[in-house]
Amino acid sequence: MDENNEVFSMLKHFLPDQHVKNIFEITPESLKAKGVKGIITDLDNTLVEWDRPLATPKLIKWFEEMKHQNIKVTIVSNNKENRVKAFSEPLGIPFIFQARKPMTKAFNRALGEMGLKKEETVVIGDQLLTDVLGGNRSGFHTILVVPVAQTDGFVTRFNRKVERRILNWFRKKGKIQWED
Repeated sequence: MDENNEVFSMLKHFLPDQHVKNIFEITPESLKAKGVKGIITDLDNTLVEWDRPLATPKLIKWFEEMKHQNIKVTIVSNNKENRVKAFSEPLGIPFIFQARKPMTKAFNRALGEMGLKKEETVVIGDQLLTDVLGGNRSGFHTILVVPVAQTDGFVTRFNRKVERRILNWFRKKGKIQWED
């Protein structure tokens, strides 16, 4: 095995199956066409800015469209209970806090609570090191979104530096074609 293949086999768990600019590019119609019945989504910088306490009107409409089309949504976040609960409860969206992503336990718990199969569920998030890695390790179709905010908390800032290096490697090797 040559060095490039060795590196790729190590990094492939960081490669999302799909990439979109934002959550709103993910429609119930596109999901249903792929047989998707459920979404496991990150919260901070995926759905809203990490420092925005509540959903925007546009996001509320997106959740309503998913619900109307019988697509279940569960928020899985590494953040604390008070943050995730305050965001999710007014929307009636199930959630898991302190998920410890990329560990797989929270992804599998969300799947069980939704009563779906892995092939019927997608994982959406803005980070390779937590959302994509955890979703891929758990066997889900993963969708990477561009972060909503340009700022991050301390740990996420560190993760973003590592992610840039991984994404640059994928880009140089022709594994991804999208722009930053």
